Amino acid sequence: MKDLFTKVAENATYVLSFFLVIVVLFVAAVLLERAAQKKNGLKEPIFTTRKIAVIGMFSAIASILMLFEIPLPFAPFFYKLDFSELPILVGTFAFGPAAGVMMEFVKILLKLLFKGTSTAFVGELANFAVGCSFILPASVVYAFRKSKKSAIIACIVGTLCMTVFGTSFNAVYLLPAFSKLYGWPLEDLLALGVQANSLVKEGSIVSFVVACVAPLNLIKGASVSLATLMIYKPLSPIIKTGHRK
Repeated sequence: MKDLFTKVAENATYVLSFFLVIVVLFVAAVLLERAAQKKNGLKEPIFTTRKIAVIGMFSAIASILMLFEIPLPFAPFFYKLDFSELPILVGTFAFGPAAGVMMEFVKILLKLLFKGTSTAFVGELANFAVGCSFILPASVVYAFRKSKKSAIIACIVGTLCMTVFGTSFNAVYLLPAFSKLYGWPLEDLLALGVQANSLVKEGSIVSFVVACVAPLNLIKGASVSLATLMIYKPLSPIIKTGHRK
């Protein structure tokens, strides 16, 4: 805990920027959820006691799932697959976009409290932003029209948004940020991609993210979406009311 506060103090400007991103996404989620409620003729509180309790529980499950990472044969060692978005997408379908953004935030907060950061919060911002790029579009689509067809479309939209955003975010921000943070020349990072994947061209950050990052996000989005579509319907009444129909 002391180390975490020390790193927060050392990276105060960056941490404030991180929280600004969180606030902007949360406000956007609330506004979109209100718009969906208005369209559907509903007027419900964004958060209730039950919602808050489930948000905490699902966020804890997500933070645990973050610890179980699967290395990928087509990407360098620092890209790994985890399924922390699964409980968050299930909870988001049940309770809306604002709950989804909140779960992403609490998941990262729990990770920081129990494990700290080894990336001066760069990795945590990346995880939060990429997670929201999946959860937020999917939940908004589903919030406006709750049906099986809409859920499928929502998962497809979320997966595509995460793939495009995650790939671009790595190229424009994340890889250069890690290079600067660790004093590791960007060319050396890209060289790891060449070693792991024959489709990566030497010195090309575009081919790196297209061949290594895009497939990772597609696999993650597709697998989390499939699992959610399989388990959400039987779990939905339990999540919302605590009772099985």
